[in-house]
Amino acid sequence: MTALDQTTRERLKRAAAYRGFVHLALYSTEGEAEVLCGEDVALENKEIFLVSMNSGDKLVTLGTTAGGEMMLLYGISVGYPNDVGYPMPGGQRCTALVAGFPIKQLSDALSLGVDNTLIFTHIIRADGSFVAKNTDIPPDSCYDWIRGNGRDYGLEDIDDTMAELRQAVETRTEFSMVVPIGGEMRHAYCAPLPNTEWTIVTVMPRGVLDETLTTLGNQRVWTALAGCSIIMLAMLAIFLGYFRLSRQQMVELDKTRQKAERANQAKSEFLSNMSHDIRTPMNAIVGMTAIATTNIDKPDQVKDYLRKITFSSRYLLSLINDVLDMSKIESGKLTLDMELISLREVMDNIVSIVQPQISAKKQVFDIFIQDIREERVYCDGVRLNQALINLLSNALKFTPAGGQIHVTLSQEPSPKGEGYIRTHFSVEDTGIGMSPEFQSRIFESFVREDNKRVHKTEGSGLGMAITKHIVDAMDGTIEVQSELNKGSQFHVTLDLERFEEREEEMLLPAWDILVVDDDERLCISAADALQEIGLRADWTLDGSSAVEMAERRHAEARDYHIVLLDWQMPGMDGIETARRMREKIGEDVPILIISAYDWSSIEAEARATGVSGFLSKPLFKSTLYYGLSRFKEGAEAKNEADQKAGADYTGRRLLIAEDNELNWEIARELLAPYGFELTWAENGRICLEKFQVSEPGWYDAVLMDLRMPMMDGYEATRAIRACDRPDADIPIIAMTADAFSEDIQRCIQCVMNAHAAKPLDMRELLRTLQGLMSPTANGPG
Repeated sequence: MTALDQTTRERLKRAAAYRGFVHLALYSTEGEAEVLCGEDVALENKEIFLVSMNSGDKLVTLGTTAGGEMMLLYGISVGYPNDVGYPMPGGQRCTALVAGFPIKQLSDALSLGVDNTLIFTHIIRADGSFVAKNTDIPPDSCYDWIRGNGRDYGLEDIDDTMAELRQAVETRTEFSMVVPIGGEMRHAYCAPLPNTEWTIVTVMPRGVLDETLTTLGNQRVWTALAGCSIIMLAMLAIFLGYFRLSRQQMVELDKTRQKAERANQAKSEFLSNMSHDIRTPMNAIVGMTAIATTNIDKPDQVKDYLRKITFSSRYLLSLINDVLDMSKIESGKLTLDMELISLREVMDNIVSIVQPQISAKKQVFDIFIQDIREERVYCDGVRLNQALINLLSNALKFTPAGGQIHVTLSQEPSPKGEGYIRTHFSVEDTGIGMSPEFQSRIFESFVREDNKRVHKTEGSGLGMAITKHIVDAMDGTIEVQSELNKGSQFHVTLDLERFEEREEEMLLPAWDILVVDDDERLCISAADALQEIGLRADWTLDGSSAVEMAERRHAEARDYHIVLLDWQMPGMDGIETARRMREKIGEDVPILIISAYDWSSIEAEARATGVSGFLSKPLFKSTLYYGLSRFKEGAEAKNEADQKAGADYTGRRLLIAEDNELNWEIARELLAPYGFELTWAENGRICLEKFQVSEPGWYDAVLMDLRMPMMDGYEATRAIRACDRPDADIPIIAMTADAFSEDIQRCIQCVMNAHAAKPLDMRELLRTLQGLMSPTANGPG
């Protein structure tokens, strides 16, 4: 706690003067005084005073100024316990605030002549000496004064009475007696004064009339005492309030300092972790590049090195994106681009992203949907993907090989009204779990669990903080439940706006479908979705039962029209089940494998056993409709090789505006194998010129970098759109490292058709090109 500043001292001095105090001082625990106003005062019974103050008590005492003036002092402890007292000169700490005024003021208030009043009051010490008295009473001991009056009156037992009075004063108990004062018998009442070592002695008349006056006198005494106490307590409360306010400000300042220190410590630890996490993939990229260069004549090894370089570069990119996103969040620049999205496409995207990592770690992965009423909603699809991938990435990182990861999507009516649908996303794993202490801090920035438990797992410590900010920006909630060594569950709840326009009716002929999966939830949800598109569904939980059901229907000459088989089931998996079904029912019934895994490694084996095709989980209504509608006219499922063969871009011409030669070479090497004919424009002006001199329809699309000399991508796009040509509406795709949502919005506002972030994701780029280009190649030839 810091010393009192000058402003607080001046406020205390003004308050003391306003209340009539002429002396104000701070006392240390050793009794050293720091006088704020008035003269120095020598304390009476200084040892007793210090004991009271250091014990946290209040005390009224006397003191004497250098000029000999007696002062009435009121002390209150302000530094108990000692270790939080305000610092004072010499390294000491303050224990008390003392305020005082001349005792003469109190004596004057009490001074009425004995012969001129019915009731008068004295204040005495334990030895009988006066603290305050009437002016016409001799300045000797109160005991001697009363004893003298008694002997003058002829009382024989006055010494016994005085002994009882002395004992009452010393033991601080109330005492009353009848003694002669001024030649007549009077009542004397004694009572100890609180917070002092003194006793108040009140003398009043005796007799019938005196009884009435005694009552009034008692009221006067108690009213005076109460009034004085209230006034003094009120004044002291003001002073105490100043001190408490100052102390509270100091405590709050200290809390703020500690919070800032913790934040700095967390950021320092974050930078230390980031230094390691960034250097690790950078070392891999540099090292693998050098190794690949020295082994250029060994294609298989080079491919393995390039695969590791690709993985390391993607991880490095994710770290950089996290830092940039957190920077935007902390500066309040996080924006949402609310657009119409398909929940089916969102789930398909995250499944395709995590499939390679799941396969590499041999984890058990499944995805479930329940009660999906609206597949198309308004949401920021990019940010939603980011939040869900962050949750899944955590589950993947902290779940060991063979562990389970489940994703669940469900919906229910929203409390916001019919225009919204409440959508739940749940990610559950059987990983290492989290401690209760870490759960309370998991959504803070730069925070990671105990390094000893997760030191083998790389990460920035920003993913969960970013996810929390995204969910908050969408007015949603995120909850976490976890137990050490058992796993974790994250639950995100969002109220998403419905898409009001009705989609095309999804109905298929009344086929009989058999659904086979070892998870009952999936079977029930799939059967409900099939029923919504006009189909009848039976389901079972294992392969052997499925074979029996199919064989029984075949014997009754009413085969199932289609069989949906889960790939990974205990006992008999999907491929073995398909093989046995073919043995029992022949080749006429289409059998489709359903799975959340990448099936490329088992495709050849599956087709050899009679599998007709594949469907990706989760099984939305639209997934089932479009996946099964190809059998509407009896057509058979095309294999993936056929689908790839259909993605031939031979003869398609792309104009690529890119000022960086290395980036041009990368784009060329990535796009040329698909059959594209590529033209390079070194900046926006050259891009415009090449477009203007080409025949209308020569180019199928333009890939436009944004930051280029001479003319940037925005200016070039506006110039192309302004050309008086029939192909001025040519698809233009921004191809840039500016990947924030506001960058995407600016591209759309500039009448570009789409945005592709660097480094290029070829699957997304090809999907975008296929959706924007005309069905046939443009231009002559």
